[in-house]
Amino acid sequence: MSLNSPWEVHSGGWGTASSGLIALSVSVLNVKQAASAVRLRRGDVVAVALPPGEAWAEIAAVAWAAEAALLPVDHRLPEPAARDLLARGEPTAILSDDGLRRLSAGRPADPAVALVIPTSGSSGRPRLVELSRTAVEAAVGSSLRALAAGAGDGWVSCLPLAHIGGLLVLLRALLGGAPLIFRSAGELDPSGGYPFISIVPTQLARALDAGVDLGGYRAMVVGGGGMERALEERAAESGARCVVTYGLTQSCGGVVYDGLPLPGVGVRVTGGGEVQLGGPTLLSGYRDGDGDGLTADGWLPTGDAGWLDDGGRLHLQGRLDDLIVTGGENVWPGEVEAALRSHPAVADCAVFGRPDATWGQRVVAAVVPRNPAAPPTLEELRDHVGAVMGRHRAPRELVIVEELKRTALGKLRREELADGSGSGEAPG
Repeated sequence: MSLNSPWEVHSGGWGTASSGLIALSVSVLNVKQAASAVRLRRGDVVAVALPPGEAWAEIAAVAWAAEAALLPVDHRLPEPAARDLLARGEPTAILSDDGLRRLSAGRPADPAVALVIPTSGSSGRPRLVELSRTAVEAAVGSSLRALAAGAGDGWVSCLPLAHIGGLLVLLRALLGGAPLIFRSAGELDPSGGYPFISIVPTQLARALDAGVDLGGYRAMVVGGGGMERALEERAAESGARCVVTYGLTQSCGGVVYDGLPLPGVGVRVTGGGEVQLGGPTLLSGYRDGDGDGLTADGWLPTGDAGWLDDGGRLHLQGRLDDLIVTGGENVWPGEVEAALRSHPAVADCAVFGRPDATWGQRVVAAVVPRNPAAPPTLEELRDHVGAVMGRHRAPRELVIVEELKRTALGKLRREELADGSGSGEAPG
């Protein structure tokens, strides 16, 4: 990555003494030596723009010991997005594949802050969330206790480390004293004896489709988006032991496991149906804005809709702003998507609403067909969804697409889908 920004270190010109770079390639980099030479200090904010690997584990350990904060930067980001993130994050040091250097234009953080981490950006420009050491310790500790994970129980890291879900895997291993192995997103085979792995539903579905035996894991922590019942059932039938988590970057990742809050975590649902989270894992504030976004009594509004059953188990319905109101009926996109995915001609899909003069909003389905040469028709999908959940929830517009835009963690970018054009409409 090469950016014309005061917070970017340019590749190619760092080997000179005047650049301030500790001139060691990351492939042979002793991060501790480099951090010592750069004099990492309390309150430093260290941007890390590297592919996943051992250097991440080393800089995380060094930064934690120095009471410095990590600012993870996805090394795959386009140049404008990376430049914007670094400008807003104002790191005091940066580690890239060319080395580690101090940046004079940076702004220190409170030494209590352990992470300055971007949100997923699924609903707009990523915010930079500040998470304290206390919050990280609370999230990691409660997770390890819930999973009954001991010091010798290793973790497989196969998620992007620039997001909270992936970074928490590293931090569980670091703070729990456990082994850690890095693998690509598609390498889910449990060979190697590591009992724990964290993944997203898309990875799980692809592994099951490929016939990968996932029974060797003691637990597969699944987060990063809603997991449909059909996928849960497929995983269970295959012998995979999945723990479905819910949380946000602002809650230090997943803090609800299989619908139940982790110890110390609070869950409540407002009269308007919004899920709110409480407890010691919540953010301290935003690096790039004012306040912490919490309610007056210290709860985090999630923007998600859900309800609690008599046993205190949380049931999620979707994002409040994704709700489609059509002809006076409430339609949750996730429920329609689950029905559509059960159609044999549908490989993937996303559902969203568009303004409609008659219905207020109409339900639109963007569908990736299993056979592009023979995509499903709108009428057959309406019939299928109608048989599953009622015709009033069935799509009135169909968009055939080659693929769906998602975040690095597999979340749909619904707001971008609304710009597409439909292939037909059905009568009421």
